[in-house]
Amino acid sequence: MRIVTTKISGCYEIIPHIFEDYRGYLVKIIHKETFNEHGLISNFTEEFYSCSKKGVLRGLHFQVPPRDCYKIVYCVSGEVLDAVVDLRVGSPTYLNHILIGLSAAQGNALYIPPGLAHGFYVTSGNAIMIYKTSISYSPEHDWGILWNSAGILWPDADPIISVRDSKFMSLKMYVSPFVYTRQTK
Repeated sequence: MRIVTTKISGCYEIIPHIFEDYRGYLVKIIHKETFNEHGLISNFTEEFYSCSKKGVLRGLHFQVPPRDCYKIVYCVSGEVLDAVVDLRVGSPTYLNHILIGLSAAQGNALYIPPGLAHGFYVTSGNAIMIYKTSISYSPEHDWGILWNSAGILWPDADPIISVRDSKFMSLKMYVSPFVYTRQTK
């Protein structure tokens, strides 16, 4: 497994070794010792998944303090274009975003620290995304920013989105409670 830094501090792409034989393949996403070597947490409280069809955009979501959390997201069926936006005031990449393709074929994952908004767009016929979080879901702390307000070049200008996601405030209007803390590793 390789842990690859992204341009956003604390956000990493996890590139696993895929073990394949005549039966199929095996993908390991979390390895405690490797995570510890890179200063990443490996204890997650909650896991859930979403199933979405082509053209669906989910996001941009996050939980605010004191229920902000680390996340690992990965695609176990299909493929998506995954995005994170840095909402941490004082971060060198404040208000910047990254896009990373996640797919079942690659087996890659994204490690997302607190203070980053997350979303994805389904590029295949269907996609199943797994989410692991360090804090349990808290509806009263669940927030988001409008999907098309962060300068992300999504593949579709008119994606399929939920009513809730369509009513989030724009990034320009959002006053962030997140403060950047420099990573030591």
